[in-house]
Amino acid sequence: MDIGVYRPGELSAADRAAWTALQSKAHLQGSPELANPFLSPEFALAVGRCRRGVRIAVVRERGDPVAFFPFQRTAAGVGRAVGLGISDAQGLVHRPGFTWDARELLRACGLAVWEFDHLVQGQGPFEAGASGSFASPVMDVDRGYDTYLAQLRERSPKFARTTLAKERKLGRTAGEVRYVHDERDPAVLRTLMDWKSAQYRRTGRSDRFAHAWIAGLVEQLFHTRSEPFAGVLSVLYADGKPVAAHFGLRTERVLACWFPAYDPQYAKYSPGLVLHLRMAEAAAADGVAYLDLGRGRKEYKDSLKTRELTVSEGWVTRRHPVAVGHRVRRVPARALRNAVVSRPELFEPADRLLKKVGKIRSVSSVTVKPTKT
Repeated sequence: MDIGVYRPGELSAADRAAWTALQSKAHLQGSPELANPFLSPEFALAVGRCRRGVRIAVVRERGDPVAFFPFQRTAAGVGRAVGLGISDAQGLVHRPGFTWDARELLRACGLAVWEFDHLVQGQGPFEAGASGSFASPVMDVDRGYDTYLAQLRERSPKFARTTLAKERKLGRTAGEVRYVHDERDPAVLRTLMDWKSAQYRRTGRSDRFAHAWIAGLVEQLFHTRSEPFAGVLSVLYADGKPVAAHFGLRTERVLACWFPAYDPQYAKYSPGLVLHLRMAEAAAADGVAYLDLGRGRKEYKDSLKTRELTVSEGWVTRRHPVAVGHRVRRVPARALRNAVVSRPELFEPADRLLKKVGKIRSVSSVTVKPTKT
C-alpha cells in the first residue's frame, strides 16, 4: 500500500476524477454514506483555500488510487477532520472492500492524533477510537415527494396539516408564495447569513459567520458548480421578499442541509418548515435520494425525518506525547457538552440560559442616542 500526501493544489485532475467516481458509485456498492458532499474533493479543496494545513492522503494499490483521506494538521502533528466544527460528514472515501490500518495511515500523514466529530458509518479502523455515537436525521425522497409527504401525513398528521395550512395562510396574508430551489443572487446569500448571525446571537450561540474564513468558505462554495457537486441556495419568497432561506451542498444523490434561517417577522407561519418541504419536493425531482439534516437535537428534524443515520466523534491516536496532551485538553469539555445535550433535564435549562444571555447581548449591542436637553 502506497500512501502519498498532497496539498490541495497538488491533487491531479485524474485523482480528483477517481475520488468523484468513488462517491458517485458508493450507493451501488453498499456505502451510500460516502456520497455525502462534505466528503467531496470540492469541499476539501475549498477549505484548503480558506485554512492552512489542509492535506489529502491518496492511497494507491498497483499505482491506482483506492482511497482518499482529507485532513487538517498543525506543525506539531495534531490532525483534525477537514472543516471540523462545520463539517457534517467525515472519514476516508474508499473503494469497496478496502481496509486500512489507522495508525499506519496517521504515521504516513505525519499525525500523532486525528480528531473527528461526524465520522460516517463503515469506517471500522477509525470507529475503534470513537467515544460516542449520535443520530443524524434524514428525509428520504428517493421514491418521490408524494411518497415522502404521504409518509409524513401518516406518521405526523397534525404536523403535516398545520405546516401546509401555514403556507397557504402566508400566501393569503403576505402575498404570493414562490420557491426558488437554486437561487443565484449573492445578495440573498448575504441576507441568509445576516439572519443566521442574528439567530446565533439571539439564542446565545457563537456566531459562526463572525469568523471570516467560514463566511468566505460559504461564499466560495456558493459559486462552486459542477455536475457532481454544487452549493445550493434555496429561498422561500412571499410577495417577492425572501422570508426563509437555506444554503447547503449537494452531490448527485445527497443534499446536505447546512445553514437554514428565516425572517423572524414571519415566524408564526413557520417558513423554515415550509421551506424544507419545498426543498424535499425539488430535490426529489432532481433525483436526490435523501436530505441529510445533520447531527443535533432539533424538534423540526424529528418532525421531518424518515430515519436516522449514525455519526461518531472521537480520536484516533498513535503512541505520541502530542496525542496524550491533545486528549487531556479536549476530553473534559467534550464530555461535559455531550452530557448536557443528551439529557433533557440539563439541556433545557442550559438552552434557556443561553437564550437569556443572547437577549441581553442583543439589547446591549443597540446604541441608544442621547436626547438633547
